[in-house]
Amino acid sequence: MEESAFLTAANATLDKIGLALDAALETSDKDVDWSLNDGVLTIECDDGSRIIVNRHLPNRELWVAARSGGLHFRADNGRWRDARGQDELGATLTRLLKTQARLNVRMPELSAPSDD
Repeated sequence: MEESAFLTAANATLDKIGLALDAALETSDKDVDWSLNDGVLTIECDDGSRIIVNRHLPNRELWVAARSGGLHFRADNGRWRDARGQDELGATLTRLLKTQARLNVRMPELSAPSDD
């Protein structure tokens, strides 16, 4: 995959995650903050823990770090899928945010570029 295609898709995905977080926080009383800087999205939970989603350009992957561990997502037929399983990024983030931040987030479709 070309670097530019990866960066475009990864940045769009990080932006969509941020928008979903904003929407969830509008109706929540949870003290969760998030920031996006240079391809690194950091979600600070009210218990002091963090969930981090970042681009990893050399591998053309999105990496997620959470209290439960680290995951790598790569483009697979237009979806970001876990490199060790078939979980999709959106479903995984929804689960992690509910468990770790106690925040219900309705994640939009997070499209990845074709992997050809």
